[in-house]
Amino acid sequence: MNAIKMLFGVVLALVLQSLLSRFLGRLGVDLVLVVVTYLGLTSGPVVGLFAGTIGGLAQDALSTGVVGIGGLAKTIVGFVSGVIGSQFIVSQPIPRFVMFVCASLVQVGVVVGLEAVLELRPLARTYPLTLLAAAGNGLVGTVLFQLSDLLPGVLERRRTARGSVKVGRLRD
Repeated sequence: MNAIKMLFGVVLALVLQSLLSRFLGRLGVDLVLVVVTYLGLTSGPVVGLFAGTIGGLAQDALSTGVVGIGGLAKTIVGFVSGVIGSQFIVSQPIPRFVMFVCASLVQVGVVVGLEAVLELRPLARTYPLTLLAAAGNGLVGTVLFQLSDLLPGVLERRRTARGSVKVGRLRD
């Protein structure tokens, strides 16, 4: 089940990132990073590691540049968020927001470090834009986390309400 959930989440994030890149690109929101962090927090370090590897390499393959830098960065983020999610209680919106912001900053740090080590021409990054992108990822991640927490309860209440209506009709 975790593998199907992981693949579905990563593929959906890649598709939405591609379709909405015109809008999300300006804000710097990285949906693949959000999904990798979410999967790491909810499913543990192994799922986070695999989600980061698959999502990062797929995103690298679809973009220009060196394939593997983003994959390694997202792999590290997925694993670390999985470890943190299994060691600490990250169930409230503020700790979740902090986790998504930190995940974004760690990814940028790994990418910048690898670009420096490999002597690649680094992308133009400024501190305000990096912090804005991290805050955007934090906001999107926190909202999606809250929605995923609410969705099972809404579906269960809907099923229960439908079941009671059907039972009432059978009695009449």
